[in-house]
Formats: sequence, structure tokens, C-alpha cells
Amino acid sequence: MAARYEPAEALAKWLQRFAGFIATKRGLSAALHSGDPASDTLPSYFQQRFMPVLGALLDTAAKAGEIRSDVDPEDLLVATRNLTLPAQEDGNGHTPRMIALLVDGLRYGAPARETR
Repeated sequence: MAARYEPAEALAKWLQRFAGFIATKRGLSAALHSGDPASDTLPSYFQQRFMPVLGALLDTAAKAGEIRSDVDPEDLLVATRNLTLPAQEDGNGHTPRMIALLVDGLRYGAPARETR
């Protein structure tokens, strides 16, 4: 995805997909926090997979001057999760609009890009 899009657009598309994942996997959250020993490794499993990818997308977009450079990957994951409605409750497109608003906020304060 990062090779096909400009850095901020790749980040936005990844966040939209992550939000879709969350919306369809609401039961996963219950499993992650159930206290069941079989679920103990799930948080680190997802952390190990999501954080490096999101961190790389953030770094690339920040270095390109498309977003601000002070964004923490974990904060962004939590914000995205908190903006996401379950798939069956998002008939009016709330989640995609909120993710777009979040990405616009990431752009605020980014250094001005030179025009080519």
C-alpha cells in the first residue's frame, strides 16, 4: 500500500482498513480482556504486527512533510479504535468520516510542503 500511494494517503487507507477490522472484530476485544489464559498472548500478537507498520507509515508521512511529526502510533491506534462503530451500527458512514477527520488533524501543523 505504501508504494502505491503518497505517504499520508497510505496512512489514511491503512487506518480505514484498521477501523474496518475493529468494526468487524468487536468480540475480539472481549477475548483480549477476558482474563482467559488462552487469550493472554493476543494483545502482544497484535501489538507486534500493528505498531511497526503504523510507525513506518507515520514516519514516512512525517518525513514527507504531509503530517505532523509528534504522533505516537499507540495513541493513533487508540484514537482509531475509539472512533470506530461496530459494522452493523455504521450504516451512515460515521467511522470513515471520523477517520478522515482524524487524518486531517494529523496534517495540521505539518511543515509546509514545497510545490513541484
